[in-house]
Amino acid sequence: MSDEPVVLINLLKVEPTKQEALIALLKQNTDTVVSTLAGWKSTRLIAARDGTNIVIYSEWETPDAVVTMRDDPRMKAFFPKILALASVDSFLGAAVLSKSR
Repeated sequence: MSDEPVVLINLLKVEPTKQEALIALLKQNTDTVVSTLAGWKSTRLIAARDGTNIVIYSEWETPDAVVTMRDDPRMKAFFPKILALASVDSFLGAAVLSKSR
């Protein structure tokens, strides 16, 4: 098994007038729930400048950690709040290139 983290990408489509509220909700959930879960490594929120999208880039130790996160009762209570503000597409992947200057 690889030591590379599993990458979970969530693409949230949001109306520009709701982007700020969605960011606040995602920050709160990351601080109070996601960061406390076993297998979580990191999360980045990336907001489109035009207000129409947010990307959640998170790293997890294993695919099972993602399943456990999704099954957590606190997360299950959180998902409807997201869906009230945005549509969501998501996928699991692995980083195949990371380069910095």
